[in-house]
Amino acid sequence: MHARRYANTVAAVALAACQPRTRQTPDDTIVVVIESAMNTADPRAQVSSYDGKLAHMVAAGLTAVDTPDMVPRLELAARIDRVDDRTIDVTLRDDARFSDGSPVTAADVAGTYMTVLDPASTSGSHKMLSDRMYSVEVVGPLIARFHLKAPLATFLSDIDYGIVSFHGGPPPSDRVIGAGPYRLRALTSTGASLEPNPFYFGGPPRTNVEIKFVRDAAARLLMLVGGSADLIQNAVRLDLIGEVAGRPRVQLQTGRSDVLTYLMMNNDDKVLSDRRVRQAIALAIDRPAIIAAKLGGRALPATGLLPPSHWAYAADVPRYDHDLARARQLLDEAGLRDPDGDGPAPRLHLVYKTSADAFRVAVARVIAAQLAEVGIAVEVRSFEFATFFADVKRGAYQLASMQTTDITEPDFYFMYFHSSWIPSPATPDGFNRWRYRNPEVDRLTLAGRQELDRGRRTQIYGQVQRLVADDVPIVPLWHEDNIVLSNVDLQGYALTPNARLSGLRSVTKRRE
Repeated sequence: MHARRYANTVAAVALAACQPRTRQTPDDTIVVVIESAMNTADPRAQVSSYDGKLAHMVAAGLTAVDTPDMVPRLELAARIDRVDDRTIDVTLRDDARFSDGSPVTAADVAGTYMTVLDPASTSGSHKMLSDRMYSVEVVGPLIARFHLKAPLATFLSDIDYGIVSFHGGPPPSDRVIGAGPYRLRALTSTGASLEPNPFYFGGPPRTNVEIKFVRDAAARLLMLVGGSADLIQNAVRLDLIGEVAGRPRVQLQTGRSDVLTYLMMNNDDKVLSDRRVRQAIALAIDRPAIIAAKLGGRALPATGLLPPSHWAYAADVPRYDHDLARARQLLDEAGLRDPDGDGPAPRLHLVYKTSADAFRVAVARVIAAQLAEVGIAVEVRSFEFATFFADVKRGAYQLASMQTTDITEPDFYFMYFHSSWIPSPATPDGFNRWRYRNPEVDRLTLAGRQELDRGRRTQIYGQVQRLVADDVPIVPLWHEDNIVLSNVDLQGYALTPNARLSGLRSVTKRRE
């Protein structure tokens, strides 16, 4: 079924791309197509990465990490002063305005953060911020004071969090007003409509933005080559790019990404709790072959959360290059011997869960076939994303594959591998969904968060990366390139490693 769907998709896209199409989108609007719905522009209520992209367009943060080197830059903040190791003052720009023209004040900053820090908050950001901060108070009209629980090296990245207007009281999530480059005109089940914020301190963008939610991968590509969409960022199958790129009306832009695609293994599972089994699985996967065959070569093999371009990346970690003989040896040592030599009987059976996205299912089947070469029989089961994700969070899986959020800070090692982030009734959104426990990693990731000297942080996170790579609680697969396909009438789109849509601010669109 998936093979037929792929063949039909290629044929449809190739047919649509054979002839140049005139653009059907308005001159004053950029039409973007994405694969999942956006549910809110309120940073306090965001759940998905697309919610976050929309929130950043509408509600600017005190800083922003949409930079080529992932080093935070000042946004709404004019200056940041450390009063002491646990107290930081943030002074706002005096020209920052919300999209209704009202000034951004310290009261808005305190209001935004304190609603998330409230013990009764249901925000997905509550644990992340409450682990770090006690409170935020107003000490002047433009000065907000942050009270931290410990010295915090991640502060500049942590305050890349959208500020919403508290003029007139706490805003409901469906009517937030931000100080970002756009203001939200409408958000429905099929799309989002935005217009330039005329009061944006950086100058308003030049065009409106219409974001359409289109689940089908072929439909998204057909919209682009047919002229009814202007831009697709990453919401495209990498194995179909060759069918579209270089067509008369389509241009391709690529860049390295700080997002990791990984195979998660449930470390609480009776079989997968054995590190030798996890190492064998990592050794059995031929990542370069998958990157070449399924991703068109548009990815970098990964060794951990951080991409090689990151300042804290450590290259000297245990690696798991394709080695079937070593994988079989480790399985033997774990007591999982081949029951019939070269015969068909497997050493063990595992279930691999994935989302129903056709491309992700295709990749899962390739991984399953590679694991079969060392005697691991894998059943691939695909689910609608909400069902799949719910199973992952409650630990109802053995193998599964996902992508991380944008990894801009090595402190993500704390969120992904510290034992306090294992999902539980108290922390249902914990990122350590593989249930990994290592007291030394717990100690070091906490130390890295509190160490203010970057040189010493680099040493700490080098140790963390080596420990996690040796334990291999997950298999880091690859960092897929960021891919932008756009209409040739668009110029000036700035692609960032974290793949936000902030590049739309600088786009110009040629008139038909």
